Amino acid sequence: MDYLEFKRSFVDKVCFSTHQIQTLYPGFVNNNLTRWVKKGLLVKLRNGYYAFPEYLSVPGSPFYIANRIYRPSYVSLHSALAFYGFIPEAISQVTCVSSLKTASFNNRFGTFSYKSVLPALMFGYVQKSFNKSMSALVAQPEKALLDLLYLYSFYNSADEIQNLRLDEDLMHGIIDKGLFLDLAVRFNNKALSRRVNLLIEIYRI
Repeated sequence: MDYLEFKRSFVDKVCFSTHQIQTLYPGFVNNNLTRWVKKGLLVKLRNGYYAFPEYLSVPGSPFYIANRIYRPSYVSLHSALAFYGFIPEAISQVTCVSSLKTASFNNRFGTFSYKSVLPALMFGYVQKSFNKSMSALVAQPEKALLDLLYLYSFYNSADEIQNLRLDEDLMHGIIDKGLFLDLAVRFNNKALSRRVNLLIEIYRI
């Protein structure tokens, strides 16, 4: 299989699966992928998923890839909060929520971490576009906060919630308190409701 022909077929997809390859090129020998990865011509994302190294420096690529290598999922938790500017520090991994089991993948694009929730909690995300060819599902700010409080139960005290160092100006300017409370009700979780009320009190939303 000629690499240049292969690249012309798949480079616009950003990331792609072996299933997509076999659909376009029946009988494709997967050893080609191993050889091209060793030469640095491809990046292996996880078993069965690949990308071209040109996208390593393209903004939005990690979020786009995160959505596609483990489905269904959406970017949430610390990554979404950093995306919206709520937390000050850079996030070293792409944190996501999925109705599949908890998982993590490491590759040249970074670490992709997926926290598991019930299918009924897969809501509260929107499509964010990064350029004409890439978009990703990202939690709304309110849902990213709720996912964090729900999945990390140690955020159950004033000290722990203050340690998040959320930007108070953004909290007041962006967080819709009504939506925040409405989404919280859908979790039907008393412990989460207590954390939500504590966060509202601390940040005076």
